[in-house]
Amino acid sequence: MFRRLAVGFRIPRPSASVQCLRGRLLSTRSIPLSSASQRWQNLLLGTFIGTGLGVTASWLAYGSGFLTTSVSDYGSQYGSTDDFRKALEELQHALPPASVSTLPADLTAMGSVAPKTTSSHGVVVRPTSTNEVQHVVLVAKKYRIPVVVHGSGTSLEGQANPLPGVHGICVDLSAMDRILEVNEADCDLVCQPGTSWNDINVHLSGAGIPLFFPLDPGPGASVGGMISTGCSGTNAVRYGTARAEWILNMTVVLPSGKIIKTRSRARKSSAGFDLTKLFIGAEGTLGIITEVTLRLAPVVPTTVATVQFRNVADAVSTVLKLLNLGVPLQCAELLDSVTMRSINLAGGAARKYDDADALFLKIQNPTRAILDTVKATCEAHYGTRFELATSPEDADVLWADRKNAYFSNYALMPGARGMATDICVPVSRLPQFILETKADLDAHGIIGPIVGHVGDGNFHSLLLHRTPEEEAKAQAAQDRMVKRAIALGGTCTGEHGIGVTKKKYLKEELGEDTVELMHTLKRAVDPHNLFNPGKLYP
Repeated sequence: MFRRLAVGFRIPRPSASVQCLRGRLLSTRSIPLSSASQRWQNLLLGTFIGTGLGVTASWLAYGSGFLTTSVSDYGSQYGSTDDFRKALEELQHALPPASVSTLPADLTAMGSVAPKTTSSHGVVVRPTSTNEVQHVVLVAKKYRIPVVVHGSGTSLEGQANPLPGVHGICVDLSAMDRILEVNEADCDLVCQPGTSWNDINVHLSGAGIPLFFPLDPGPGASVGGMISTGCSGTNAVRYGTARAEWILNMTVVLPSGKIIKTRSRARKSSAGFDLTKLFIGAEGTLGIITEVTLRLAPVVPTTVATVQFRNVADAVSTVLKLLNLGVPLQCAELLDSVTMRSINLAGGAARKYDDADALFLKIQNPTRAILDTVKATCEAHYGTRFELATSPEDADVLWADRKNAYFSNYALMPGARGMATDICVPVSRLPQFILETKADLDAHGIIGPIVGHVGDGNFHSLLLHRTPEEEAKAQAAQDRMVKRAIALGGTCTGEHGIGVTKKKYLKEELGEDTVELMHTLKRAVDPHNLFNPGKLYP
């Protein structure tokens, strides 16, 4: 019998920051930590913390200028120091003491994973309801104080970073993490924006509900941030992205302080503009999302296979052939030879791999006929070392190696920082693009391991660097990647968003008139440029 749960459910979170970091980064799938994840804990936690400190030091030393932006966008005039003081007093009077913080540690902690910045917010506010968010916005509007929203802090393009030189309000939505309602019969769920996709799937599994939310970006990503950046993940080849129909409805607080719902909970609607889509990918510049209705998908049996190839072209051609044959791939992930070498060096994997280009495939409803087709197709494209998981636990172990590849990359250059790229091109052009990119990186002496969601043409190269000179070389390499991608009909970002780091590419990709239309919408909705200024719009 179908269930309808309205429980105001909140998943307990560890209070210690390191425990939170561990839980966010090391979960390998939408269930509690498996034995595979446990093997990675010491390696990944140490790598991430060490890398984070290195990135911070780098930006403090020489990178913060990259984030400099004009505070006079759209002709805005932000409030004075006295205006900020008055706003702070009103917030402290209206909200619980624990919800308003000016502690230096809080002001500097609220920001994106990358790039780091020396700027800090003026105050951090932690609302727990739509009405509290509305109150914060009305105060910000009254005193012309800019507002930046913070979710789980996993964004990679500076979306949650403060506006330099201005005392702004950071609205930290991490306390708005309740699952409000589960409608099993309708395959949907209502939650607050601070809920992570991992927690949603853990909750559904624990309640015995055979549904899951299929968008799976980095571990710990919150629903509000996922929507705001137009995210996807490894499941995109089967389930699409946040821009598909997985977001049914949103409650949003506008810069005016008005509260709107973008549509009803119905599975489909032709009533007026699709305002839900307006806020997907808007990066918090048009409104603050406070409640979301998510569509859920049935859980289906899966298994995992790995296979290695002589080159990237053979690997990508294999995926295209499998998709054209109708093989139900849930994930089709490419790890190039450099990434496979890093996995071996890092020492967290249960297996020893060849230092060769590889595919990690997650296959739905794996009948013997389907698995035979997968193996035969791989071998027809010169695939070797085809390995199929022998049990669900073994599948978790194999998939953990894929999910943790990013962190293992740092074993290639201990003490390095990483610049993550996010190119996406038409799938048929991906082999050419990756081969040209690898040749470019080799020619300039840049270590740049590649991981790709090859079923939809998206890939990431982590450009490792230690010095300012190496960072400049990495940035130049990323600029060349973007130009090649746009020339092939691709994009500078498949799933990370624009933030501050990719604004400079937007006009070349979309055109002057398209970008001007974006500015027009921004001015209409947020005439004082209070919401996340300095992001997204060139």
